[in-house]
Amino acid sequence: MAVLHLSPSAPAVRHRARVLRHFTPNWFATTMGTGILAVCLGQFPGSPALHAAGEALWLANIGLFAVLSCIYAGKWLLHPGAALRAFDHPVVSMFFGCIPMGLATIVNGFLIFGPALVGDTAVAIASELWWADAGLAVLAGLAIPLVMFTRQQHAIEHMSAIWLLPIVASEVTAASGGLLVPHLAEGTQLSVLFASFVLWSCSVPLALGILIILFLRMALHKLPPAGMAATSFLALGPVGTGALGLALFSVNGEQALAAGGLGALAPAISGAALLGAVLLWGYGLWWLGLAVAITINHLRQGLPFNLGWWGYTFPIGVYAVATLRLSSIFPLPALAGFGEVLVAALAAIWIVVAFRTCCGAYDGSLFVDPSLEG
Repeated sequence: MAVLHLSPSAPAVRHRARVLRHFTPNWFATTMGTGILAVCLGQFPGSPALHAAGEALWLANIGLFAVLSCIYAGKWLLHPGAALRAFDHPVVSMFFGCIPMGLATIVNGFLIFGPALVGDTAVAIASELWWADAGLAVLAGLAIPLVMFTRQQHAIEHMSAIWLLPIVASEVTAASGGLLVPHLAEGTQLSVLFASFVLWSCSVPLALGILIILFLRMALHKLPPAGMAATSFLALGPVGTGALGLALFSVNGEQALAAGGLGALAPAISGAALLGAVLLWGYGLWWLGLAVAITINHLRQGLPFNLGWWGYTFPIGVYAVATLRLSSIFPLPALAGFGEVLVAALAAIWIVVAFRTCCGAYDGSLFVDPSLEG
């Protein structure tokens, strides 16, 4: 009787054990895509339905991030050797940057949706999480390049835009800092603004350099395989986030500079930030057009689904938010309309990718850790 009782559950036990052992930081890309859609929907306070949908997505994303964090912590506790092997893999290791970027969307949600739910406590929570997120972003931005230089094997023909993931985490946190600044007390505004400028500087210039190498790689070795087609949109991420960060610095930085006794410099800094935001946004248009063209080219060959499809979501989302922020500064109806089109496209893509991810998670087909192969 004992055998009859235990045998049906044995496959389920083995399945759960495999899921835990093969869990990778790639899964945190789901929190990035879900979180950025919530942030995008929060840009329409005049539409109660969209705002409510964004709030629901943000709350769901908190739960998703918590579940994924527990699963990944379980892997480190029960399979530390398997977890450590990710640092030796030239692809899996890049996705450590997804963890702080996913957390940044939750921080932003506390500022957009939190005050209506928990009052001033939301700002206090966002502030503490932001500093933790900054630490994780800096750690990813230093640790992963270091293992690239010392432990991994790379070649220019195998390069893709995933090299950007650990680098871009710092500028995502910087943009969140620009959103956080006006909610803080005057005594702490300047420190967060200064830290955000530094985080932006630790990310955007390096990311732009990687984009140059990426252009050369594609010219010499052509497009990456269809399985990595979504990486074409990752190039839009640092450009869109960089523009968003500068736009927020321009709008929200003057008060912090004035509170810190630097009011005389505020107009110049704000103007320079706004100019940089516009220039980066324009550069992003080129990468957006190229990414769409590359995707159409791959569609002819067929696109196999994998977790990399979440790479379609976050870059489009941050570029959409940057577009909407600029439209609130420049009274250009076409700019606002373009931002709305991007949000609609993001929502459609998210529905498809989220549904297919749920199916892959249910049958276990998406739980594959390439660093464990062989």
